[in-house]
Amino acid sequence: MFEITPLNPELYRQQTRRITLLVALIFIALAMLLSTLSVQLFGEPGGESNFRWNLLGVLAGLVLTVALVRWQLWSRPWMAPAVYGWQLKRNLMRVTNVMHHVRAGVAQGDESAIRLLRFYHLGVSQMHQLDGNSSDLSQMVREIDQHRELMEARGLEVEQTRLDPVWLEAVRRIEVPR
Repeated sequence: MFEITPLNPELYRQQTRRITLLVALIFIALAMLLSTLSVQLFGEPGGESNFRWNLLGVLAGLVLTVALVRWQLWSRPWMAPAVYGWQLKRNLMRVTNVMHHVRAGVAQGDESAIRLLRFYHLGVSQMHQLDGNSSDLSQMVREIDQHRELMEARGLEVEQTRLDPVWLEAVRRIEVPR
């Protein structure tokens, strides 16, 4: 179960920039090393048609970088901001994928759909704040406020910071009008 955690946007951006730079440096080092190694082992003297060996080295560097990040660095405490941002966006995408069901459920008064839409609004708001993208968020303010007022009128808790997988399953069963 994913939960939205309050974060300082400035600190988040600073930390994720540092993490991005480190991962980019790892990729560059591995790509250069593996390109050089593949050209030395399999290339032709004089540098004629070694492009494919360079490309193979770069692709191998990319694969190794992804593997290193996912299986070695992902669980490190200093990677937490990047992991949280990735998880936030991934969980928002899970909601986006069923948004037509969510909107139909909200129109029908389904509480799971109403809670799920509130989680989505809170998550998107945080994502835009963390990314420093307030212009896109300003376009949603009216919808977010109207939905919060709907929840308050129905006596529902507006702080829906946890994504309950049960909500997603319930919302998938909602009939979408054609």
